Amino acid sequence: MLRFIIPFLKKYLNQNFTDFSSMSEEKRKGARSVKEIPAAILSQLNSGVIETANLVEWLAVDQRRLLYHLLKESKRLSYLPPIEQAIDRLKKQTVNTINEVIGNGILEQCQKNGDRDFLLMIASHKADVVRCWATYTIGHNTDLTIDEALKIIQPFAADKHFGVREISWMAMRHKITGNLKKSLLILSQWATHEDENIRRFATESTRPRGVWCEHISTLKENPELALSILDQLKADPSRYVQDSVGNWLNDASKSKPDFVKQVCQRWEKESTGKATAYIIKKALRTINK
Repeated sequence: MLRFIIPFLKKYLNQNFTDFSSMSEEKRKGARSVKEIPAAILSQLNSGVIETANLVEWLAVDQRRLLYHLLKESKRLSYLPPIEQAIDRLKKQTVNTINEVIGNGILEQCQKNGDRDFLLMIASHKADVVRCWATYTIGHNTDLTIDEALKIIQPFAADKHFGVREISWMAMRHKITGNLKKSLLILSQWATHEDENIRRFATESTRPRGVWCEHISTLKENPELALSILDQLKADPSRYVQDSVGNWLNDASKSKPDFVKQVCQRWEKESTGKATAYIIKKALRTINK
């Protein structure tokens, strides 16, 4: 398996991710539609030279072409055929499914070839889509314990690019679900982190229903298990986190409305600030329809 990669990854994370997590997006707004993306910009995006500036660009990236450029530049074109075959086998080819298949394919090729250097290369790549692929090499690495995987994924959860942050929790969702008790314990600590992106990961990755992902049946039926996370965020100053907490409770309200009502009533008494009021309104939106 990939046990030999773990200490190498940890060493890399400790030494290099300070710079990686502080990388900023290009100072450009990006096009409002795919048709409006200049040819030169699209070419740079597909070559991995620049990051995407907005969701339109993120969705417009030709991941096959980007993968080809990445493998050609790194002299690993032999990795390409099996990954392309895996993409072709997809019943539904979407940005997210292709993203996941490429990440898994890279992991498999690195495992087969003992190629830890390539994993490190993509983890710090300038292209956000490539870093998205890297998250799956962590989240889907069965040789990593949940403790190890969450420790290694945290810098991706703090990435300054929205796409990497979103894919990071999606990549970890299955492993979190399979190790729910331990994950909730670890993520309850993340809920106190100074970085709002890391706090947000704690809720977004455990949403009972979530978006573009499988539901967590245990939390749909027993949402109280996540109170160790939610209670710490009931008055979070970040709107980014507030939205996630509100959405978490709204998810839960579809199966356990009484639980959500009770939590919101308690929070109203414990916290009278605008942040809590905003979260509660968002949490009760389905109940109040």
